[in-house]
Amino acid sequence: MKMDKEILYRFFEGQATLEEEIKIRDWMESSQENQKEFFRERKVFDAIFLLGHEEEMDTVVKRSFYSKIPVREFLKIAAVIALTLSVTLFVQRKSEDNDHIVMNTISVPGGQRVNLTLSDGTNLWLNACSTMEYPAVFSKDKREITLDGEAYFEVAHNRDKPFIVHTKKCDIEVLGTKFNVEAYSNKEVFETSLMEGIVKVFLVNNATHSLILTPNNRVYLKEGRLVIGKIEDFETYRWKEGLICFKNLSFPEIMLKLEKYFDIKIIVRNKQVLNYVCTGKFRQADGVDYALRVLQKDVSFKYERDENNDVIYIK
Repeated sequence: MKMDKEILYRFFEGQATLEEEIKIRDWMESSQENQKEFFRERKVFDAIFLLGHEEEMDTVVKRSFYSKIPVREFLKIAAVIALTLSVTLFVQRKSEDNDHIVMNTISVPGGQRVNLTLSDGTNLWLNACSTMEYPAVFSKDKREITLDGEAYFEVAHNRDKPFIVHTKKCDIEVLGTKFNVEAYSNKEVFETSLMEGIVKVFLVNNATHSLILTPNNRVYLKEGRLVIGKIEDFETYRWKEGLICFKNLSFPEIMLKLEKYFDIKIIVRNKQVLNYVCTGKFRQADGVDYALRVLQKDVSFKYERDENNDVIYIK
């Protein structure tokens, strides 16, 4: 039995009705061939969202079963992605717990960001140098993803199926909300900031230690304990818009941000700039040279760029 492609793509967009979701799951479970077809179409759908150029998307759509939808109309539905498949690692594998669940892994390189819509309708942005593992289709009783890096979530509400974000240090459980998570495994920092709804945060190594977070607050780790504080600057979460915003950061901290957002190594050799503290905002699209020239107006330094090795030396 062939599945109606319009229903299938509505499911990928998170717009399918409950009856359509049940129909798709029954169809998938009826044969391995149906499962293969589902994942083939899911790959096409993900490719369309990940490709940032209209002509490339046109090619993908023409090859898919969904070619009857005009490309320009589909572009209105699709989120704008800031990178292409050529610079994004996208892997699929079978879940160790359930052979019927295929896990996707997407890795975003430095200097890039990506916007995805999951099978339940949850919309999210992944920041530079981030990796996320998620199922192609969530199970019937839970929605779980694993994050290493930073992401901004707009979780589709489902009272009966909590959405859980696993990180190396803490887990976050929500029903439907908007929040930001920063949890790079190679850094000590863990922070969850809540814009809407309610989230519950657990320590991975001590699930009895948990906190309930309400809007306009953040939870962070301090000496191994979860601590709640007010969100002091919402501008810092505008990274998903391509804006690099910072408040009262030292020069070395600003350089670390530029490294992350421009995928370049910066070596500071001028000791006179180390104590400089600054508040500012840059557009990622303006480039690292523009950001450095703006900083030069307030602090005295020169820089030299090694194009071959992608290194900037601050002198």
